[in-house]
Amino acid sequence: MRGTLAALTALGTLAGAALLGAAPASGASGAARAAIEIAPGVEYRQYDIPAARGTAHAHVLDVDLREPGVRVGLLYPGAVGAREAVSAMAGREGAVAGVNGDFFNITETQHPGVEATGAPVGPAIAAGHPLKAAVPDGQRFGPALPPGTTTEDVIGVGTDRRARLDRMRLDGGVRTPEARLPLGGLNQYALPVGSVGAFTSDWGVTSRVRATCGTDTDRGAPCSTDTYEVTVRRGHVVEVAEAPGRGAIAPGTTVLVGREAGAQQLRKLARGDAVRVSHRLVPAASRVPYRFAVGGYPLLRGGAPLPGLDDRTSAVRTAVGIGDDGRRLVLLALDGAPEFRTGLTIAEVAAALRELGLEDGFSLDGGGSSTLAARAPDAAEVTVRNHPSGGAERPVPNGIGVFSGG
Repeated sequence: MRGTLAALTALGTLAGAALLGAAPASGASGAARAAIEIAPGVEYRQYDIPAARGTAHAHVLDVDLREPGVRVGLLYPGAVGAREAVSAMAGREGAVAGVNGDFFNITETQHPGVEATGAPVGPAIAAGHPLKAAVPDGQRFGPALPPGTTTEDVIGVGTDRRARLDRMRLDGGVRTPEARLPLGGLNQYALPVGSVGAFTSDWGVTSRVRATCGTDTDRGAPCSTDTYEVTVRRGHVVEVAEAPGRGAIAPGTTVLVGREAGAQQLRKLARGDAVRVSHRLVPAASRVPYRFAVGGYPLLRGGAPLPGLDDRTSAVRTAVGIGDDGRRLVLLALDGAPEFRTGLTIAEVAAALRELGLEDGFSLDGGGSSTLAARAPDAAEVTVRNHPSGGAERPVPNGIGVFSGG
């Protein structure tokens, strides 16, 4: 792909045994290697990046969205509140490659007895269908957000096959016999204080209790003691409960969970009452509908790093960059092998994406989640190409899949 090899060489030399499953070469002395085409319009390579705290090793997918048949989409386990390995999701969906996606509700040590949902932080769209909206900023998992960014930030690809950074706001409401209530959440592991959130069949079987824990500014704050749940089917209330439940939600059914003021509003409803629930995700910038979107946070805009990026904390990272006016997408995952585990700071990741000729950059979950899987040329299955820092693939809630043909 145009100019990519030159940019990579400027960062460091290629190293390792590409797509052979061998450990990457230590240091920056490996012989330069050309990119390997794993499908038309999709190339894979790996290379070393000299960094302040030592050498990092990058695994990169370069995706040409102009290539007929090439597309990217959301990988996920079939439910928002669930996790699965990237390679398993990619294999099931027939992707030729993929990386891990958004940060997620990985643990609930601050709320003993409350089940961690595994659900992602930010908005998600799969095949044009909005799966979920963003949790409040103070409820997110992951490193501190750069100034001016929020949990509503996404990277996505529109129906015009162009990738872009954007922001997704939830627009929804609950119309009852007495009032119209604003909707505070859609399939989220955390709801704003005083709000009502909607859970659909997309959520899965996971408990909904976590949605009423913490506050908008303190993820570890106690769970609310004022909650209520209403099940709506075919436009009417069919069930009510004092506390959020768990279990599969049938298609065409919506479970409304309220906390504090939201719970008090839901208590006014009785079985048989007519209730209408509406929701959509509204992009802040694009007028083109999105076929795919996933959460994280921006780190590069218009070729310039965002101000205030962390330049102190090094870690294994996953990131994605956009070039060629949205027609080129680059997925980057660092290697977690012991000799490379110091990784990069977020500021260094932004610089690495910029060196690749990319205009916009976006950080995804890192650490033990960082995974890049890809098929070898003519192979039937994807395999993991980097070394996850935990020693094995970590189940994650979603990822970015690369597809070719069909």
